[in-house]
Amino acid sequence: MTRPIAIAAAVFLALLIVGTAVFSSSWIRGMLGFGPEDRFAECRQSQVAGGAGAIGGPFELLNSEGETVTDKDVITKPSLVYFGYTFCPDICPLDVARNAEAVEILEDRGMEVTPVFISVDPERDTPEVVGDFAHNMHERMIGLTGSPEQVKQASQAYRTYYSAQKDGEDDEFYTVNHSTMTYLVLPEEGFVEYFRRDLSPEQMADRTACFVENM
Repeated sequence: MTRPIAIAAAVFLALLIVGTAVFSSSWIRGMLGFGPEDRFAECRQSQVAGGAGAIGGPFELLNSEGETVTDKDVITKPSLVYFGYTFCPDICPLDVARNAEAVEILEDRGMEVTPVFISVDPERDTPEVVGDFAHNMHERMIGLTGSPEQVKQASQAYRTYYSAQKDGEDDEFYTVNHSTMTYLVLPEEGFVEYFRRDLSPEQMADRTACFVENM
């Protein structure tokens, strides 16, 4: 093989490799539902089956005043959304306190993020109960509840799980098994990321900040 032909072959091979990498990257982003121009690509650390659009969506619930509100009323700023219940003996208070601390860290950095608590125990969590719980956790936390049908619809939208563990119909001290993810939701964008409960407040704040800075 002559030198010019060898050089041309090497250039062609290099372009082929680069083109394949670009195509693969775009294909992967497309498969994840983020599209080729995902401005949050550098921030994402989790993958969602079916893409980001598979999580989140419209909901209609009751706020602490008993007023009907929708997702558009609630998600007016970047929001950390958590599904739990106020009678939870251990997991929920720790998770929600962690979320509140992350919000404080972000506020110190000049970023306003809203903590949102959605009850999966509509039988006991009245608007007043969920409102008091949320306010005690953080003064800007929004507490939401609703009818069993409303709560189920919101839970299904975010692909969460919950199940009341009752020994009988008169069991007043039942627990509720439920998912423990926290969801980052942006106005106009919708769901963009989820956080597991093993993250520290600082880690959650850092990952949230990346999305807020790229809005």
